[in-house]
Amino acid sequence: MNGKLVLENGNCYEGISIGIDGERIGEVVLNTAVVGYQEMMTDPANAGKILVLTYPLIGNYGVTAKFNESRKCWIEGLVIKEASRIYSNWQAEGSFEDFIKKEKVSTLSDVDTRTLAVDIRDNGEMLGIISTEKAARKEDLLKKLKNHKYRKNFIKEISVKKPVEIKANNSGPNIAVLDLGMLNSLNVQLTTLGCNITLLPYDTSVEQILKISPDGLIISGGPENDESLGRISETVKALLGKVPIFGISTGHEVIALALGAKLKRLVIGHHGVNYPVKGANSLKGEITVQNHSFVVDESSIKTRKDVTISLRNINDDTIEAMESKTLKFISTQYYPSSPGFNETNEAFGRFLNMAGSKIIKQKKGVRPAGEVQYAKA
Repeated sequence: MNGKLVLENGNCYEGISIGIDGERIGEVVLNTAVVGYQEMMTDPANAGKILVLTYPLIGNYGVTAKFNESRKCWIEGLVIKEASRIYSNWQAEGSFEDFIKKEKVSTLSDVDTRTLAVDIRDNGEMLGIISTEKAARKEDLLKKLKNHKYRKNFIKEISVKKPVEIKANNSGPNIAVLDLGMLNSLNVQLTTLGCNITLLPYDTSVEQILKISPDGLIISGGPENDESLGRISETVKALLGKVPIFGISTGHEVIALALGAKLKRLVIGHHGVNYPVKGANSLKGEITVQNHSFVVDESSIKTRKDVTISLRNINDDTIEAMESKTLKFISTQYYPSSPGFNETNEAFGRFLNMAGSKIIKQKKGVRPAGEVQYAKA
């Protein structure tokens, strides 16, 4: 069945529907990664978005349940150039097309994603609508976009409803995670380090967090510009200096809000796996995974003498990491992803050192239980 994507600026892109039929509206964002389509689709930070993958061939290695980053797909739609007709991977449990139908994802294939990518890069991220209705006219779809109201309450649905414990090591550090959309892969890194994790609902109070006496608190990534972020930042503000805190992506933005800073929107967000960052006094760069459309407005945080900007984006000089010994926090705008199998990102080590916790790594060859338990939560 034929389908189309109509952007807020009036441009229309035709394709073939290979997912569910109907109409879906969402913010259209690009992701430049070559692999990881399953992880992107199940990343809660992409909730409500229409995801455009710039790599031209999608589905060639199938899907595997253990690579889901959460319990379901959160995107409104997916736009690709070509769906692979075969898949080959020793870990694969099913095909990409079966996956999008099971997850009820509105998907367009055979779209000119090169021209679409240029359109988004020239004009910025904007609303779009995917439609498989034969009689749908562009004018009518544009009217629906004009009348559409952004949904800003995804975190309430995404977060766990009650505390969930993930035990890794009886003598390991106890880490609480304020769950705005925690990724399974980050849970796995923590359990690999021997951390005992307690996932907390996004609206957990200051008193409840202090009551469990965690060695450290992580503010996870998740949807940006959510209506709950103001409330969460007030909670974090009251905890700064009392509990070692690690903010990840949206969690980094929450810490900034708690410090009294403001956020600003990028014309084109950082969505991909090859964003370079480096320290102010270093010539050594690092390639990072990123998925965000907002950054900390540096002019709004300059008065904070107790906060150090520790990393910047090499491409646009935006803030990529902050820290404060006085306030006991570190934060990264990027995802502190694993550099390899059974390996952990050094940012987690720095956080645990700040928390005064001894790192207790799991034995090699023993698969951490974190992702499985979280996926069922």
